[in-house]
Amino acid sequence: MSASHSALVPEWLTTPAEANELVAPVWPASARRVDDGSVEIGGVSVFDLRDRFGTPLYVLDEDEVREHARRARAAFDSAAARHGIRARVYYAGKAFLSTEVVRWVVDEGLSVDVCTRGELEVALAGGADPARLGFHGNNKSVRELERAVEVGIGSVVVDSPIEIERLAAIAERRGAVQSVLVRVRTGVHAETHAFLATAHEDQKFGFSLDGAAEAVARIRELTSLRFVGLHAHIGSQIFDSSGFRESAARLVDLHADLLAGGEIPLLNVGGGFGISYTSVDDPKPIEEVADGILDAIADECAVRGIPMPDVATEPGRVIVGQAGVTLYEVGTVKTVTAAEDLERTYVSVDGGMSDNARPALYGADFSARIVSRTSSETPALSRVVGHHCESGDIVVDAEYLPADVTPGDLLAVPATGAYCFSLASNYNYTPRPPVVAVRGGQARVIVRGETIDDLLSRDAGIPASAPTATPHGDTA
Repeated sequence: MSASHSALVPEWLTTPAEANELVAPVWPASARRVDDGSVEIGGVSVFDLRDRFGTPLYVLDEDEVREHARRARAAFDSAAARHGIRARVYYAGKAFLSTEVVRWVVDEGLSVDVCTRGELEVALAGGADPARLGFHGNNKSVRELERAVEVGIGSVVVDSPIEIERLAAIAERRGAVQSVLVRVRTGVHAETHAFLATAHEDQKFGFSLDGAAEAVARIRELTSLRFVGLHAHIGSQIFDSSGFRESAARLVDLHADLLAGGEIPLLNVGGGFGISYTSVDDPKPIEEVADGILDAIADECAVRGIPMPDVATEPGRVIVGQAGVTLYEVGTVKTVTAAEDLERTYVSVDGGMSDNARPALYGADFSARIVSRTSSETPALSRVVGHHCESGDIVVDAEYLPADVTPGDLLAVPATGAYCFSLASNYNYTPRPPVVAVRGGQARVIVRGETIDDLLSRDAGIPASAPTATPHGDTA
């Protein structure tokens, strides 16, 4: 049985002629191999990164983040201008948030979307204007809402009748009028993993179409709230605008009905725009997606004879995903018989599901390359796994790596800028890695890595006078 015809090998994965290429849609534009076969990212050698900061290590290309932020902003601005309206582009902070990243996206003209008190405080600490923040979440606490109103947040996306009443009472007590959007389940959801689809009825977010109309009616009765628009999010890792078109039809229907009660300046279509994790992923360019979404809304408004509102969107993954690479060191390598006449090489690295939970959560596919050298050996079917005590601790389920992969090799997984750092954990008491930004041949820590001492410091059972542990890696 050949690997290319085995059920254990994804249909999209083909045996390459060699396993050294850094596939352009997947890796940052700055990633390249140099004369000795090793890789540089942002002009910084992977050897320098390992020696200074240790592994595992999140590496984030600042120029790549900025370029994608500019591109998203320009795409929606251009699409909106064709229809005589304005676009608001919010960076979806849940993809990756640190004060430095906030500064980068704000510098490039984006607003920021947050969904917890912690994300709100990071955005504020990063210098974001509170008036240009949006606040999501299905169960915002009273304290979170208090803080949002206190700092003068631009808008709150309300998610339930209870939250409407909570927020109205808080705003009234503070003498404020809080702008709100109503999150709607349009019944249209992305063709993606069930946990990534967020617009079908049987899930925790938002109001049904009928419930949304009732919510708006209640908000309009409350003097401390101002209804500014509808919001919908149809899922994540979406490659084109077709799902948005159907969602727009249903949203604009509701928008048109609600206009009888007063103006509605904004329609927020959410985000979820996809990126390439593997060589076969083929997301449409953000310019094409933006044009498709805005054209769909314009068409639906024209059919109903209503003015087109301003449009907001919330890209996250498409801003930071491709900018991120996770660097590991190979620890052990062993070959197993996966099926009759089919062998698979297990390549174990010094990280795993604690720094990239997406494969375990969603069955997400990633790519991998040896980045400390090139190899002329025949590519071998491989699975990159972590060091955790879980059989599901898989970083890259299926990839072709050189047959001579060996302990001490540096292995990198690209397209890890989104939802890796933000989902990281201390499973098995593993310290979370640092995040290092690279730009113009320079590298600097933007989020300090944890040490064993950091983990032990939270354990209340350890006497204050107890000796400290040896730090885990260099986080200077």
